[in-house]
Amino acid sequence: MAPPELATLPQRPGVAASSRIDQVGAHAQPRLYSYFRSSAAYRVRIALALKGLAYETVPVHLLKDGGQHNASSYRSANPQRLVPALQPAEGGPVLAQSLAIMEYLDEAHPQPALLPADALGRARVRAIAQMVACEIHPLNNLRVLKYLTQELGVSGAQKDAWYAHWVALGLQAVEDTLAHSGDTGHFCHGDRPGLADCCLVPQVFNARRFNCALDAYPTITRIAAACGQLPAFQQAAPSAQPDAE
Repeated sequence: MAPPELATLPQRPGVAASSRIDQVGAHAQPRLYSYFRSSAAYRVRIALALKGLAYETVPVHLLKDGGQHNASSYRSANPQRLVPALQPAEGGPVLAQSLAIMEYLDEAHPQPALLPADALGRARVRAIAQMVACEIHPLNNLRVLKYLTQELGVSGAQKDAWYAHWVALGLQAVEDTLAHSGDTGHFCHGDRPGLADCCLVPQVFNARRFNCALDAYPTITRIAAACGQLPAFQQAAPSAQPDAE
Protein backbone atom coordinates (compact mmCIF):
# COMPACT_ATOMS: atom_id res chain seq x y z
CA MET A 1 0.00 0.00 0.00
CA ALA A 2 1.31 3.44 -0.86
CA PRO A 3 2.31 5.62 2.09
CA PRO A 4 -0.63 7.87 3.02
CA GLU A 5 -0.42 11.62 2.84
CA LEU A 6 0.05 13.06 6.30
CA ALA A 7 -3.17 14.99 5.73
CA THR A 8 -5.09 11.69 5.93
CA LEU A 9 -3.59 10.30 9.11
CA PRO A 10 -6.32 9.23 11.57
CA GLN A 11 -7.41 11.89 14.02
CA ARG A 12 -6.37 11.37 17.64
CA PRO A 13 -7.07 13.54 20.69
CA GLY A 14 -4.69 16.47 20.75
CA VAL A 15 -3.20 15.56 17.40
CA ALA A 16 -3.13 17.80 14.33
CA ALA A 17 -3.69 15.03 11.80
CA SER A 18 -5.55 17.14 9.26
CA SER A 19 -2.79 19.59 8.39
CA ARG A 20 -0.28 19.11 5.60
CA ILE A 21 3.34 19.69 6.44
CA ASP A 22 3.87 21.83 3.36
CA GLN A 23 1.59 24.57 4.66
CA VAL A 24 3.68 27.53 5.82
CA GLY A 25 1.06 29.91 7.19
CA ALA A 26 0.70 30.86 10.84
CA HIS A 27 -1.38 28.64 13.12
CA ALA A 28 -2.31 28.47 16.79
CA GLN A 29 0.46 26.18 18.02
CA PRO A 30 3.71 24.65 16.79
CA ARG A 31 3.24 21.29 15.11
CA LEU A 32 5.64 18.51 15.94
CA TYR A 33 5.93 15.68 13.44
CA SER A 34 6.91 12.82 15.68
CA TYR A 35 7.15 9.07 16.18
CA PHE A 36 6.64 7.98 19.77
CA ARG A 37 9.77 5.79 19.91
CA SER A 38 12.08 8.13 18.00
CA SER A 39 14.78 9.29 20.40
CA ALA A 40 15.34 12.42 18.29
CA ALA A 41 11.65 13.34 18.54
CA TYR A 42 11.75 12.44 22.23
CA ARG A 43 14.50 15.06 22.74
CA VAL A 44 12.36 17.78 21.19
CA ARG A 45 9.30 16.76 23.19
CA ILE A 46 11.33 17.14 26.39
CA ALA A 47 12.55 20.57 25.31
CA LEU A 48 9.01 21.71 24.49
CA ALA A 49 7.77 20.44 27.85
CA LEU A 50 10.60 22.09 29.77
CA LYS A 51 9.70 25.34 28.04
CA GLY A 52 6.04 24.86 28.91
CA LEU A 53 5.10 25.22 25.25
CA ALA A 54 1.84 23.75 24.01
CA TYR A 55 2.06 22.04 20.64
CA GLU A 56 0.16 19.73 18.35
CA THR A 57 1.52 16.29 17.50
CA VAL A 58 1.27 14.82 14.02
CA PRO A 59 2.27 11.14 14.25
CA VAL A 60 4.59 9.90 11.52
CA HIS A 61 4.85 6.12 11.84
CA LEU A 62 8.25 4.93 10.69
CA LEU A 63 7.16 1.33 10.09
CA LYS A 64 3.55 1.35 8.86
CA ASP A 65 2.63 1.75 5.20
CA GLY A 66 6.23 1.49 4.09
CA GLY A 67 7.13 4.31 6.46
CA GLN A 68 4.86 7.34 6.61
CA HIS A 69 7.96 9.56 6.54
CA ASN A 70 8.18 8.61 2.87
CA ALA A 71 4.87 10.32 2.08
CA SER A 72 5.27 13.01 -0.57
CA SER A 73 3.78 15.70 1.69
CA TYR A 74 6.45 14.97 4.30
CA ARG A 75 9.36 14.46 1.95
CA SER A 76 8.75 17.76 0.17
CA ALA A 77 9.25 19.70 3.40
CA ASN A 78 11.86 17.45 5.06
CA PRO A 79 14.07 15.92 2.34
CA GLN A 80 15.86 13.70 4.88
CA ARG A 81 12.56 11.92 5.58
CA LEU A 82 13.39 11.74 9.27
CA VAL A 83 11.59 12.76 12.45
CA PRO A 84 11.23 15.09 14.14
CA ALA A 85 10.21 18.11 12.15
CA LEU A 86 8.71 21.24 13.66
CA GLN A 87 6.36 23.68 12.00
CA PRO A 88 6.60 26.90 14.06
CA ALA A 89 3.36 28.58 15.03
CA GLU A 90 4.39 31.77 13.26
CA GLY A 91 4.71 29.91 9.98
CA GLY A 92 7.72 29.82 7.71
CA PRO A 93 9.88 26.84 6.80
CA VAL A 94 9.59 23.49 8.51
CA LEU A 95 12.53 22.92 10.85
CA ALA A 96 14.46 19.64 10.86
CA GLN A 97 17.19 18.06 13.01
CA SER A 98 16.51 17.81 16.72
CA LEU A 99 19.52 19.82 17.92
CA ALA A 100 18.69 22.67 15.55
CA ILE A 101 15.05 22.59 16.63
CA MET A 102 15.97 22.73 20.32
CA GLU A 103 18.36 25.63 19.76
CA TYR A 104 15.63 27.44 17.83
CA LEU A 105 13.25 26.90 20.75
CA ASP A 106 15.86 28.26 23.16
CA GLU A 107 16.35 31.39 21.06
CA ALA A 108 12.65 31.95 20.37
CA HIS A 109 11.58 31.18 23.96
CA PRO A 110 14.60 32.04 26.13
CA GLN A 111 13.14 31.04 29.51
CA PRO A 112 13.71 28.62 31.02
CA ALA A 113 17.02 28.31 29.20
CA LEU A 114 18.27 25.01 27.81
CA LEU A 115 21.83 26.36 27.61
CA PRO A 116 23.95 28.02 30.31
CA ALA A 117 24.58 31.76 30.27
CA ASP A 118 28.35 31.47 29.90
CA ALA A 119 30.20 30.51 26.71
CA LEU A 120 32.22 27.71 28.32
CA GLY A 121 29.13 26.22 29.87
CA ARG A 122 27.27 26.32 26.57
CA ALA A 123 30.18 24.59 24.85
CA ARG A 124 30.24 21.85 27.50
CA VAL A 125 26.51 21.23 27.27
CA ARG A 126 26.58 21.16 23.48
CA ALA A 127 29.47 18.69 23.59
CA ILE A 128 27.56 16.30 25.85
CA ALA A 129 24.45 16.61 23.70
CA GLN A 130 26.48 15.90 20.57
CA MET A 131 28.16 12.87 22.14
CA VAL A 132 24.69 11.33 22.12
CA ALA A 133 23.07 12.89 19.08
CA CYS A 134 26.08 12.83 16.74
CA GLU A 135 28.09 9.83 17.95
CA ILE A 136 25.85 7.18 19.52
CA HIS A 137 22.51 7.74 17.84
CA PRO A 138 23.51 7.84 14.13
CA LEU A 139 25.12 4.39 14.34
CA ASN A 140 22.05 2.86 15.98
CA ASN A 141 19.27 4.64 14.11
CA LEU A 142 16.40 2.56 12.75
CA ARG A 143 17.47 2.93 9.13
CA VAL A 144 21.02 1.79 10.00
CA LEU A 145 19.74 -1.27 11.87
CA LYS A 146 17.42 -2.12 8.98
CA TYR A 147 20.31 -1.83 6.52
CA LEU A 148 22.41 -4.18 8.63
CA THR A 149 19.74 -6.87 8.64
CA GLN A 150 18.03 -6.37 5.27
CA GLU A 151 20.96 -5.43 3.03
CA LEU A 152 24.03 -6.89 4.74
CA GLY A 153 22.26 -9.93 6.11
CA VAL A 154 23.51 -9.76 9.67
CA SER A 155 21.63 -11.82 12.24
CA GLY A 156 19.50 -10.42 15.01
CA ALA A 157 22.21 -11.31 17.52
CA GLN A 158 24.85 -9.54 15.45
CA LYS A 159 22.64 -6.48 15.14
CA ASP A 160 22.15 -6.39 18.91
CA ALA A 161 25.90 -6.74 19.43
CA TRP A 162 26.49 -3.81 17.06
CA TYR A 163 23.97 -1.73 18.99
CA ALA A 164 25.42 -2.59 22.39
CA HIS A 165 29.00 -1.91 21.26
CA TRP A 166 28.33 1.66 20.15
CA VAL A 167 26.10 2.40 23.14
CA ALA A 168 28.81 1.20 25.54
CA LEU A 169 31.55 3.16 23.79
CA GLY A 170 29.49 6.33 23.69
CA LEU A 171 27.98 6.17 27.15
CA GLN A 172 31.37 5.51 28.71
CA ALA A 173 32.61 8.78 27.23
CA VAL A 174 29.53 10.59 28.53
CA GLU A 175 29.91 8.98 31.96
CA ASP A 176 33.56 10.01 32.21
CA THR A 177 32.70 13.55 31.12
CA LEU A 178 29.97 13.87 33.73
CA ALA A 179 31.66 12.02 36.60
CA HIS A 180 34.94 13.95 36.38
CA SER A 181 33.54 17.46 36.15
CA GLY A 182 32.60 19.84 38.91
CA ASP A 183 30.05 21.37 36.53
CA THR A 184 27.90 18.26 36.81
CA GLY A 185 25.20 18.73 39.38
CA HIS A 186 21.81 17.19 39.94
CA PHE A 187 21.61 17.15 36.14
CA CYS A 188 24.19 17.12 33.35
CA HIS A 189 25.15 20.74 33.96
CA GLY A 190 24.26 22.22 37.30
CA ASP A 191 20.96 21.74 39.04
CA ARG A 192 18.55 22.53 36.20
CA PRO A 193 17.85 20.21 33.28
CA GLY A 194 18.87 21.47 29.86
CA LEU A 195 19.90 20.52 26.35
CA ALA A 196 22.25 17.72 27.42
CA ASP A 197 19.58 16.09 29.57
CA CYS A 198 17.12 16.31 26.67
CA CYS A 199 19.53 14.14 24.67
CA LEU A 200 20.72 11.82 27.43
CA VAL A 201 17.36 10.58 28.71
CA PRO A 202 16.10 9.23 25.34
CA GLN A 203 19.42 7.44 24.84
CA VAL A 204 19.11 5.79 28.24
CA PHE A 205 15.55 4.78 27.33
CA ASN A 206 16.77 3.18 24.11
CA ALA A 207 19.66 1.44 25.84
CA ARG A 208 17.24 -0.15 28.29
CA ARG A 209 14.87 -1.07 25.49
CA PHE A 210 17.69 -3.00 23.81
CA ASN A 211 18.77 -4.59 27.12
CA CYS A 212 22.12 -2.80 27.30
CA ALA A 213 23.76 -3.01 30.72
CA LEU A 214 24.03 0.37 32.43
CA ASP A 215 25.77 -0.60 35.67
CA ALA A 216 29.02 1.00 34.53
CA TYR A 217 27.40 4.43 34.23
CA PRO A 218 26.22 5.45 37.72
CA THR A 219 26.31 9.18 36.99
CA ILE A 220 24.21 8.75 33.86
CA THR A 221 21.64 6.56 35.59
CA ARG A 222 21.45 8.95 38.54
CA ILE A 223 20.79 11.89 36.25
CA ALA A 224 18.26 9.93 34.19
CA ALA A 225 16.42 8.96 37.39
CA ALA A 226 16.34 12.59 38.53
CA CYS A 227 14.96 13.65 35.16
CA GLY A 228 12.34 10.93 35.34
CA GLN A 229 10.87 12.55 38.44
CA LEU A 230 10.06 15.75 36.56
CA PRO A 231 6.67 16.24 34.86
CA ALA A 232 8.29 17.55 31.66
CA PHE A 233 10.18 14.30 31.14
CA GLN A 234 7.15 12.22 32.08
CA GLN A 235 4.95 14.08 29.58
CA ALA A 236 7.52 13.56 26.83
CA ALA A 237 8.01 9.84 27.43
CA PRO A 238 7.14 7.45 24.58
CA SER A 239 4.38 5.79 26.60
CA ALA A 240 2.64 9.14 27.09
CA GLN A 241 2.37 9.95 23.38
CA PRO A 242 -0.90 9.85 21.42
CA ASP A 243 0.62 7.39 18.93
CA ALA A 244 2.11 5.08 21.57
CA GLU A 245 1.66 1.36 20.91
